[in-house]
Amino acid sequence: MIKKLQRKFILITAVSLFSVLAVVVAAINIINSYQLNENQNVLFDMLSGGEGKFPDFFGRDMGTPPDGKQFDERKFDFRDRKNINEETQYQTRYFTVKYNIDGELTSIDTVHIAAVNRDKATEIAEEARASGKETGVIGNYRFKTAESGTDTLYIFMDIRQDMQTKSRFLLISVGISMAGWVLVMLLVILLSRRVVKPVSAAYEKQKQFIADASHEIKTPLAIISANTEVIEMTSEPSEWTESTKNQIKRLDGLVKDLMRLSRMEEAEAATEFVKFDLSEVTAKTAAEFEAPARTHGESFTLDIDEGLEITGDSALIAQAVGIFCDNAVKYCDEGGNITVSLKPHHKGVKLAVTNDCKEPPSGDLSRLFDRFYRADEARQRKGSGGYGIGLSIAKATADAHKAKLACTAENGKITFSMTFR
Repeated sequence: MIKKLQRKFILITAVSLFSVLAVVVAAINIINSYQLNENQNVLFDMLSGGEGKFPDFFGRDMGTPPDGKQFDERKFDFRDRKNINEETQYQTRYFTVKYNIDGELTSIDTVHIAAVNRDKATEIAEEARASGKETGVIGNYRFKTAESGTDTLYIFMDIRQDMQTKSRFLLISVGISMAGWVLVMLLVILLSRRVVKPVSAAYEKQKQFIADASHEIKTPLAIISANTEVIEMTSEPSEWTESTKNQIKRLDGLVKDLMRLSRMEEAEAATEFVKFDLSEVTAKTAAEFEAPARTHGESFTLDIDEGLEITGDSALIAQAVGIFCDNAVKYCDEGGNITVSLKPHHKGVKLAVTNDCKEPPSGDLSRLFDRFYRADEARQRKGSGGYGIGLSIAKATADAHKAKLACTAENGKITFSMTFR
C-alpha cells in the first residue's frame, strides 16, 4: 500500500509538473511567434506605405506615399518601435511585383533580395495571385497585397530567419524544460520515501494495533463464549444466552475481517495467482445465498456463462462474490429480485450482483467501498448489523487482481460489479 502511495505521489507530481511546463513552453513560444509576426506586419506596413520602398530615415525626399504623408512625417511612428532602426531597410530581404487593373504584370523589383531573380519572382507572384488571398505564405516568403492607385502591389518578404528563430526557440525551450523536468523528477523519486515515511510509520502502527487488539480481543471472547456455554449447561438456554452467542460471532467475524483486510493490503502479501474456473466458483458461492434470499421473500437468479476462466486467487474471488451476495440479500427491497451474472466483457469477464433498491444510498456510491462507511439508508434496513468492512475487503480483492470495481444505481436497482481484464 505504501509503495502504491509512493508511486501515485510520483505520478501526480510528474503529470502536474509536465502540464505546467507544457503550458509555459507553449505560452512563451506563442508570444515569441506573435512578436515576430508583429514585426513583419510593421515592415509590411512601411513597405505598403512607400509603394515597396522603405522610408528615408535621414529625411531625404522620396516622393509622396498614397496616404499623402511625407516619409519624414511618418518615420517617427515606426522608429518608436525598438526593433525598427536605420539599418532595418538593409537587413530586410524582400521583393515586389506589381499588376495593373487588367491583371497584367507591370513591374518587378528584386534589388533587395539575392535569392530570387525576375523569373522566380514572377512564378511566386502568380502562385500568390492564384490563391486569391491578400496575405499568406509561399515557401520561405510571406506576402501581402497593397493598393497602389489602380494597381495591385504584391510585397514578398523572406521570413527564413524568423522561421529558424522560431524553430530554435522551440527546440531550446522544450529541451531546457524537459531537462528541468527530468532533474526535478529524479529529486522527487529520491525524496518521495521521506515524504511517505510518516504515512508508512502511521500505517505500520495501525497494522500493529489491529494485530495486537485482535489478539487481545480473542481471549475475552473465548472466556465469554465458555461462560455462556456453562450457563446453558447449568440452566436452560434462553434468548439472553442466544443473543450473547450471536454477539460473540459478530465480534469474532469482525476480528477475522480486520486481520484479513490488513494482510491483503500488505505489499508483500504472498498471494498465489493461478488460472481457475470463475464460472464454477461464482455459481458455487452464490448458490449458498439462495436460501437466505428465499427466506426474506426475494427471488434469486443465477445468470452465469459456463467456462469463463481468469488468473487469480479463487479463495479471494469467492469471498468477494459472497460479500456482494450477502450485501444484496441484506439490502434488497422486500419481495424484490436478486441477480448474479457472469458474462464476457470486451476482452475480460464481468461479475455483477444486482438487487432491487428503490431508495439507493445517497451521495457518492464509490464511498460504499471505504472502510467502515455505511449510508444512513443502509443502516435502517433489516437490522443488518454489519460493520461496513465487507465491501472494503472486496475493494482490496479487486485491487489485488487489477480489476475494476464499480457501484451503480438506476431504474430502481443497485449493482455491484467487478470487471477482470
